[in-house]
Amino acid sequence: MSKHRKHANLTRREYGNMAPFEVAIVGTKCSVIKELVQQVSLKMQQHFKLAYADASHSVDELIPEPDQFTFHDSGILDCTSAYQMNPYLNKIKFAGYDLVFINGNHYPGAQQILILDQDKEASVLKRLDQLNNIQFLINLNYKSEIFDFLEDKYPEVKNLKVYSIDDTEGISRHMSKLVDQNTAAVQGLVLAGGKSMRMGQDKGLLDYFGKSQRLYSAELLEKLNLKTFLSVRKEQKVTEKNAIVDTFIGLGPFGAICSAFQQEPNKAWLALATDLPYVDEKLIRLLLSQRDPKKIATALKGKQKDFPEPLITIWEPKAYPLMLQFLAQGISCPRKVLINSDVKVVEVEDEYIFNVNTPEDFTAVKKDLGT
Repeated sequence: MSKHRKHANLTRREYGNMAPFEVAIVGTKCSVIKELVQQVSLKMQQHFKLAYADASHSVDELIPEPDQFTFHDSGILDCTSAYQMNPYLNKIKFAGYDLVFINGNHYPGAQQILILDQDKEASVLKRLDQLNNIQFLINLNYKSEIFDFLEDKYPEVKNLKVYSIDDTEGISRHMSKLVDQNTAAVQGLVLAGGKSMRMGQDKGLLDYFGKSQRLYSAELLEKLNLKTFLSVRKEQKVTEKNAIVDTFIGLGPFGAICSAFQQEPNKAWLALATDLPYVDEKLIRLLLSQRDPKKIATALKGKQKDFPEPLITIWEPKAYPLMLQFLAQGISCPRKVLINSDVKVVEVEDEYIFNVNTPEDFTAVKKDLGT
């Protein structure tokens, strides 16, 4: 008899203790750790979205009544809120960051940076089991050495790169490489699940180039080394092997993108609709070259258009929890998500992203492409 499952067996996004990518800094005083984070963040913040998780050292903190949110038009939010740390809520709070620095004196992290401070031997020994994935070492001063007990438990630690505490440039470069290595791979998603009401037939099966447009679109993305999937509704009959059937039902392309994330939440998805026949290899290469993983998405926009085109867009993993928050508000429009979020917009000529919606459109475009 098979074991009863109480909950759905969903693929989960890869997280550390708090965030998708986190580094705990440990080994010295909290003031030194905080200063290091500030100096390194100044050099990295242009390229990545960063956060720092620390514990308050104040003994006089009072729980606010009520929670206070003070907004400033510069983009600064001063928040005083009663918040009990929770492993699940923490992941929601930090889901949108490329890197979260953690004060390792208070909280563990999936990766660590160890500062060698001879005065903190007892502190390091106390956290020895948490130092299981040290990325590199930092010398607090010229007298700093690796503790014997640390080398006994983790012999490979003696082979790690060592920086001086003053070498914030080198530390920043090393951290940037670690974040880049954690950047999600892009996969292709051909949106072929539309009902094509105005066209009167499946737009994904229209033939502009001697084959169905959904097959042409998939081959276009695969040519650029993107593992590509076909997004379809359950009632559609498809023979393609890499098909993702909508699990978010009745939500159109919004649901298709969420369904892809539900299957692969650790990948970025380049969504491409089948009603954009002017999209070519050059345009896809442009979109990929302009990708900004720091944003929730990288989208194309026609120069004469007011809004970006959500159906030829790279959606980053951090977009998934945000889309679910929009859905909780009753909003299932991917364009509204783009308009109201931190997005990289790439402008192109309007003709590249012309949507074919009617038989008259198809006839005109087919003739144009033929000439």
